[in-house]
Amino acid sequence: MAGLHSGRAPALLPGDRHAVPARKVSAVKAGTGDAVQQVPEMPVIRTVPMPDPGDLVGRLPGPAALAWIHRGEGLVGWGEAARVVLPAGEDRFTAGEKWLRALFEGATIDDQVGLPGCGPVAFGSFTFDPTSDGSVLVVPQAVIGRRAGRAWLTTIGEAPAAPRAARPVTGPGEVRWHDGSLTAPQWERAVGAAVARIRAGRLRKVVLARDLHATTSAGIDERLMLSRLAARYPDCYTFACAGLVGSTPELLIRRQDREISSLVLAGTTPRSNDPERDAALGSALLASAKDGEEHEYAAAGVRDSLAPLCDRLEVAPRPSLLRLANVQHLATAVTGRLAPTQHPDTVQSVLALVSALHPTAAVCGTPVEAAMELIRELEGMDRGRYAGPVGWLDTRGNGEWGIALRCAEVAGSRARLFAGCGIVAGSDPAAELAEAQTKFRPAQSALEG
Repeated sequence: MAGLHSGRAPALLPGDRHAVPARKVSAVKAGTGDAVQQVPEMPVIRTVPMPDPGDLVGRLPGPAALAWIHRGEGLVGWGEAARVVLPAGEDRFTAGEKWLRALFEGATIDDQVGLPGCGPVAFGSFTFDPTSDGSVLVVPQAVIGRRAGRAWLTTIGEAPAAPRAARPVTGPGEVRWHDGSLTAPQWERAVGAAVARIRAGRLRKVVLARDLHATTSAGIDERLMLSRLAARYPDCYTFACAGLVGSTPELLIRRQDREISSLVLAGTTPRSNDPERDAALGSALLASAKDGEEHEYAAAGVRDSLAPLCDRLEVAPRPSLLRLANVQHLATAVTGRLAPTQHPDTVQSVLALVSALHPTAAVCGTPVEAAMELIRELEGMDRGRYAGPVGWLDTRGNGEWGIALRCAEVAGSRARLFAGCGIVAGSDPAAELAEAQTKFRPAQSALEG
C-alpha cells in the first residue's frame, strides 16, 4: 500500500471526481472570487514510520491543537500548512473538498506507511446550520498518528519532527460561569413551546441546545482539556480543531476504502455509582417509549441517507446501551459497503458521506426542515460548529467524522460550552434541563479539573 500514494499526487481526492454531485459551489463565492483557487503551493509531503510516541496529546508543542483520539489511537497535529474558512452554504462540504483537491493537485507525496490517516491529512469542523459562516479545514504541518500497533510521522516541507522547546501545559486559573443565550427558565419555556408544536403535529422531534459561557483568569490550554477528556472518556472521540475542543460519543461516519460504519446515539439517562441503580437506569432507558421514539427517528435517518450509497447496509435491529463515564445512551450500530458510482473504480469520499448525513435527527430533528426552522426560532443563538461534523480525511477519501457534542469553543481566556436534548411529544422541560446540565459536565470538568 505504501507505494500507491508515493510520487505525484492525483488532482483530487482519489476516486471522488464523479462521486460528488455537480452543484453550484456558492460557499466559495464570498465577495472576492473563488476561495478554492486561493491555495498555497504544497512542498514535499512525507510520511515515515516512527517508534511508539506514547501519549499523543503529550506530543503537542503548544496550547492550540489539532486532534482526533479514540482509545489511545488517532492523530494529533500542529502548525498550519494551509487553512480555509468556508462561508455559509448548503454546499460547504463540496466547497471544502474542492479546495482540498486544488491544494494537493500535483503535490509530491512520499507515504512509506500507507494506512488511513497517512500522507497529508485535513482536520475539519463544519457549522451545524448551512446559513452560518465559519466551517474550517486545516492541513497541519506535522502529524503524529497511531493505529493498530503502528505509528507514523507526516511532515509537510521542512516542518520539524518535534519542536525544540514545547511550551509547558498550564491551567486556566479561576473559572467563572455565565448564562448563555437563554437562562435555565427561559430554556425550559422554549422546550415547552417545542412540545406544544410537536403535539400540534408540526413536527415529530426537535433537538434544542443551550450554551454556557466561561471566563478564566489565565489563558485556556487546549492540551489540558484534551488530556482530561481523553483520560476520562476513552470510549468517546476526543477532538480539537480550530479552537473547538470536546469529546463526542457519536461517530457520524467512518470510511476505510469501501467499508463504512456509523454509531447512532439518541436517548440518554445518567449513570449511578450504585451498580443496581445503574442497571435499573439502563433498563428503564431501554424500556422508555419517549427515548425509543427519539432514537428511532435518528436511526431511520442515518439508514435512509446511507442506503442509496451502499450495495450492503446492516443496521442493528434494536438499540443497545452505550455506557459512558457519566451517561448511558441508546445506540444503534450501522455498517456497510459503498457501491461504486457510475465510474466503477470510484466510491463516495468520507466528506461526501458527511454531506449526505448532516444534519441527522440526533442533533436536528424530524422532519429536518421543520426542525431546523424551529431551532432557529427557539434557541436564540447561532450554534456555530456545535453539533456540526468534526473529524479528519486523507487524500484517499478515508477518514473519521463525529458530531461535535460535549464540546467548547475556546478563544484565549474564554470558552463557550454547549449541550442539547432531543424533544418529542412526551418530553418534560424540567427533565430535559437536568439532562442538558449532565451533558455540560464533561467540558466543564475539563476546564475546572
